[in-house]
Amino acid sequence: MADLSINLAGIQSPNPFWLASAPPTNTGYQVQRAFEAGWGGAVWKTLGEPIINTSSRFAAVHFGGQRVAGFNNIELISDRPLEVNLREIAETKKRFPDRAIVASLMVEPRREKWHEIVKKVEAVGVDGLELNFGCPHGMAERGMGAASGQQPDLVELQTMWVKEVAATPVIVKLTPNITDITATARAAVRGGADAISLINTINSLAGVDLDSWNTVPHVGGKGAHGGYCGPAVKPIALNMVAECARHPEVGVPISGIGGISDWRDTAEFLLMGATGVQVCTAAMHHGFRIVEDMIDGLNDYLDEKGLSSVSELVGRTVPKYSDWGNLDLNYKVVARINRDVCINCNKCHIACEDTSHQCIDMLTDPSGAYLEVVEEDCVGCNLCSIVCPVEGAIEMVELASDQAPVTWNERQSAIAVLQSVRNQSTKEAIS
Repeated sequence: MADLSINLAGIQSPNPFWLASAPPTNTGYQVQRAFEAGWGGAVWKTLGEPIINTSSRFAAVHFGGQRVAGFNNIELISDRPLEVNLREIAETKKRFPDRAIVASLMVEPRREKWHEIVKKVEAVGVDGLELNFGCPHGMAERGMGAASGQQPDLVELQTMWVKEVAATPVIVKLTPNITDITATARAAVRGGADAISLINTINSLAGVDLDSWNTVPHVGGKGAHGGYCGPAVKPIALNMVAECARHPEVGVPISGIGGISDWRDTAEFLLMGATGVQVCTAAMHHGFRIVEDMIDGLNDYLDEKGLSSVSELVGRTVPKYSDWGNLDLNYKVVARINRDVCINCNKCHIACEDTSHQCIDMLTDPSGAYLEVVEEDCVGCNLCSIVCPVEGAIEMVELASDQAPVTWNERQSAIAVLQSVRNQSTKEAIS
């Protein structure tokens, strides 16, 4: 078996699977049950001044027969006294000394408030701190959470305040509700962050009840935007992790969060630069025991790839992730239909004919009707293979090119050089 242990900026855990700061980490009882199931770490539900939560606070988006494709909540930070949480953290750490316990923190942006809470939580033996600059609802209206996390100067300043007194590693949790996630990531690093975690939840409204016209969820007929998470946000989270991982001014370990449901999702986040991952919605949907399959699946994958440790996966795909302007404009793939597998449902033809490039013909021969791609017209968009319901019926095939690779950026540079030469020739001709 491969070595699944990780070290995230000095925080050790036996595997990369942590529970995120959320309802599953609300009490010592829950965190201890999670550790018994096999989770390597937990980020305790955000601590601060206890608040009052609403009744009716969760909602889900179900899609295509899948339950909880997306999850929405309007729950805030811990509503239990700080002293109770601290006592339970100490008890849990004593029972599970080899597991990572990170305290998620959120207080108003005042230096003395940060100093006070950091000293209190570190006194009970946490392994690290996570600064919650991401909560998009409720706390943001009070000047905390995303209200701070959307302002790079406040991210930097508050991180600096925490680092003035922190004796354990400091992770800064970033909000996705921002134009450029690397702006706040870089600010966190300037403030002294040892690591970053992302993404927190996305501003959202789960839906509207078409009978009552109430929002979903609603509290006595009134609604508010909440935070969106679950499988639906994974592509957004994966992109933001990748952007931070490849940015030269970030350069700190990343704890990946957002729609992680199984070992495959975990492997993708690790390949895109995360050192470990945090899970919430999947645990809420299926319970803590899902970690058993996650551990087994990741172990088997590492064995299959001939890797001896999970750390060998981290960042392997980052060099392959770039900007559109660096993509080869002469690279060419086309679709090919396997007649032996195709069931002639015609979904590929309809999709191509109505919404793409009209390059799939419906033909007949003595054996019957069949579909065929006109390769000279095919642009390799992948749409037909995406809508096809049969595995292996459509393959995207790379074609050899008689042209050298060239990117948009290279093309524009060549045009600029050519234009410069022409301008110089014109000047010389005039003179």
